[in-house]
Parts: sequence; structure tokens; C-alpha cells
Amino acid sequence: MSVPMPFPVSLPMSLPVSLPMSFPMSFPMSFPMSFPMTTEIDLSLLSRRIIIVSGKGGTGKTTVSTALGLAAAAHGRRTLIVEVGPTEHVTPLLDPGGPAAGYAGRELRPGLHVLRIDPFLAVSEYIGLQLGSRGPVDLVLRNRALRQLLDGAPGWRELITLGKIWYLEQSLSPSGAPLFDLIVVDAPATGHGVSFLDVPRVVQSAVRAGPLARNAGLVERLVRDPDKTLLLPVCLAEDLPARETGELIERMRDRVGIAVDRVVINALPARPLPDDLSDIGERLAELPPTLDLCVLPEPPVLTACASYLTSRHALAEHYVGVVAELTGLPLVGLPFVMGGLRQPGALDRISEALLTQPQSPDEAEPAANDRVHR
Repeated sequence: MSVPMPFPVSLPMSLPVSLPMSFPMSFPMSFPMSFPMTTEIDLSLLSRRIIIVSGKGGTGKTTVSTALGLAAAAHGRRTLIVEVGPTEHVTPLLDPGGPAAGYAGRELRPGLHVLRIDPFLAVSEYIGLQLGSRGPVDLVLRNRALRQLLDGAPGWRELITLGKIWYLEQSLSPSGAPLFDLIVVDAPATGHGVSFLDVPRVVQSAVRAGPLARNAGLVERLVRDPDKTLLLPVCLAEDLPARETGELIERMRDRVGIAVDRVVINALPARPLPDDLSDIGERLAELPPTLDLCVLPEPPVLTACASYLTSRHALAEHYVGVVAELTGLPLVGLPFVMGGLRQPGALDRISEALLTQPQSPDEAEPAANDRVHR
């Protein structure tokens, strides 16, 4: 299915500063019209031990992971955000200019810790625990030839990373309580996300006995435990993210067997106009093109701007329906934050929206003449 772009591509991208501040932001944020706003809080998302956040690259996985960690900590959960990529993104978001969390981790907010799993450090820790001494292992793993060999070996990074997550989930505080109530994993993007979580099953099918098979079995049982582990897909109200999210959920259910009970749709545009200004484009078009509006652009530019905002909102509304039909899951909408995540309170707004009651997919159906073909 292809959807034509309903707004002019020649729309000026540079508008006076006064326009964005007074025009679209003067109306309350809301979800698309078929996705009604709810303020009912739903804390069921925080009842799991592990939430694995995944989705197409660029959909805001790290933003959602960070916001979820903040929301959990604000509700009294001892929370850990785990990054598995080669570069840290959560720490710069919460503490710009501060030191990296690294493998040891840092507490960036009261009750909120962040760490990045380095596979080489994780495998060193694992082997050291098995042997009772880590020093010789670290020495061996510093060998450049061995590291190059490991770089080319498939699967071990994913398995050791999941093993470290399992170890963190099992860790206890001095009082005997779990060290963390909730672990949020900023997982790989859609393309790698399925293979990342499917590695323990593959290892068990290839290795039938021994410590490797036993540990892979422990990790797989944790991933498949619906009471402990949840997949949280993140997408945008756009064509490719919507379709990849549908494929991700189908493959995760069939191959991995992980629980998934909702989809997060990130960066939903605000309803640009109240009902009594729905014909603003026609009204502006009736004005003389060269009319002096003081600090505002001329009427044709305002008309193009209104058309763009209205069309963008309608397109997002359509793809909310596409996601609903492809997944059949309740949806949680997050607002598009004008000005970016650096502005005060931006992450708090997203955190609050994450914990609202998911909306039934029946409330977001695509148009009858534009059905989705699976």
C-alpha cells in the first residue's frame, strides 16, 4: 500500500520564530482523532522484572527506554536501564557532559541506574566466575588475535549479553531483596532484535549438554516467562515502522515466544486545529496574498503551513490504524515534543504518557477503502 504525500513538498522550512510558538503550540496536545486521550494510569507495565524495548531504528527506542526508567523510579521501583550497543545514549540524555556509565554502571537519578554491557567484559566476568579467578581471563582476552577471532564468531555476543541480564535479574541486595525491581533493556533494532533474543534457543538446539546448554536454558526460560519478561515494541505512525512492527511482533511470538501486550507509538503529532478552525485554510486563502500580518508570514505561507500540519496529523491518524490492524494489540501514544528532549520536562511528559491506559485497537481502525494486506 502506498499513501501519497498530501502536503506540498515546497513548503518553506524556515518560518519566523513567532509562528511555531503561537500557531501549533497554542492548542492542547492530543492523540489523533481516532486515538482518544486518556489520563487513566496503568501500572501493569511495571509489574514485570524485565522489559525489552525494541523497534525499527530511529523510532525512539532509547527515548522510550529512558522515559520508562524514569517513570518506574518515580513510582518507587529500583530500576536499571541496560544498553547493549557499542555507544552509550542514555547517560548523555540524562547527564549531558557527565562520565559514562560503563560496565560498572552509574546511578543517574534516585533509584535509577544505567549500565552498558560490553560483551568482552561480560564473557570475562562469566568465565572468571566459573574458574574462581578473573585475572588470567582478562589477560587472555587482551590478546588481539583472540579478540579478532571472537569478533567473527556468531551468536556469542548475544548469548553472553542475555546471560549478563539474567545474572542482573538474579542479583540480590544485602537485605536479600532483588537488587533491581525492574530492568529495562534498550535492545537492538528490529532487524537484529529477533536474532538477539532467539540465540538461547539456537544454542540449546546445537549444544545438548554441558554448562553452555544449561545456562542458555536458564536465559531462554527467563525470556519466555510471561510473568517476568515483556517485549515493548516502539514504532512511529509511518509506513515502514508500522509494517516492521507488525513483522517484529509476529516473528517474536512465533520464534522467541516472548510476551507482548501493547505497542508504543512514538512522536504522535498534536491535533493542529480546534474544531471551530478546521476550515482555517479556506479562510486564509480568501485573504489578499500580500496582506501585511506584521510579524507573521504572508497568507499563502500560513495556508501552506496549516495544510501541512493538518495533512501530517491525518497521515499519522491513518498509520495508527495500520499499526492497530497489523498487530491487534492495544496502543500507547506518546506526544511529539516540540523543541526536542533537552527542554525541561520533555522526558517527564513522555514518562507520564507511557503509563497511561493502552487504547483498544478497535478505536483505531484504518479507512475501509484502504485496508492493510498482510
